[in-house]
Amino acid sequence: MRIFADSACDLPKSFFEENDVTLIPLRVLIDDKEYDDIVSIDSKEVYKAIRNGKQPKTSQASPELFLKMWKELAKFREDGIYITFSSELSGTHSTAVMIRDQVKETNPTMNLVIIDSRCASLGYGLLVKEAVRLREAGDDVRTIERKIRSMAGHMEHLFTVEDLDYMARGGRVSKASAFIGGLLNIKPLLHVEGGKLVPIEKHRGRKKVLRRIVDLMAERGDHLAEQTIAISHGDDESIALELQSLVQEMFQPKNIEIHLIGSVVGSHAGPGTVAVFFLNKLND
Repeated sequence: MRIFADSACDLPKSFFEENDVTLIPLRVLIDDKEYDDIVSIDSKEVYKAIRNGKQPKTSQASPELFLKMWKELAKFREDGIYITFSSELSGTHSTAVMIRDQVKETNPTMNLVIIDSRCASLGYGLLVKEAVRLREAGDDVRTIERKIRSMAGHMEHLFTVEDLDYMARGGRVSKASAFIGGLLNIKPLLHVEGGKLVPIEKHRGRKKVLRRIVDLMAERGDHLAEQTIAISHGDDESIALELQSLVQEMFQPKNIEIHLIGSVVGSHAGPGTVAVFFLNKLND
């Protein structure tokens, strides 16, 4: 069984190499030059460009890449699962489905499940890691699909950004939602609802917004001590470690993972972003 994931899951390149997961790179455009995320550009280069006043653009994986991969999967009669970046944030999911259906016209027995994660960054990444674990445990495609869809439905995202204008310019939130632009030291708090990024509160200062994130985790989370909690950051490890300390003190989870937000999500969220991901229900 082959597992596919795109680069918006924000897992490091080593994860794909060590766990036999096929990377589908999304694309980043800087100064009219296009890069394959993770493959030909490092996210730190993207953050450097943003800090230098550039506005990177992003695009979905190419139809040609999907056609090549899906034909290969059909040729070797392998089962496949592709967990995608939220369809509300990228056209990658719909393109993958369209090309799969095209390939199935001449390969009707092809068994490729495509799951819309409705998640982003490490919320999506945790789903991919769980799919790998289930494959190693011997679950079949349909069982993994059911479990991953359930998990996706219970994945919480809480995050704050330095400047919502980054997200408004990239179309990830409406310009009207960028309600705090320019106000000194006001930090927005956002979550993901129905696969979309939604601002929910605003707080003055970093410490207050981080404390509020932890408070919301306590309200929304289920048996957090039994979970792996994921934290991602926009090239600001200090804020990730600050949040990690608060989470550890409050919940003592079995594990906390910290990773850099990748090029695609980072192009829209911008430097200084920090996010935490956890489940609001462990099992159906």
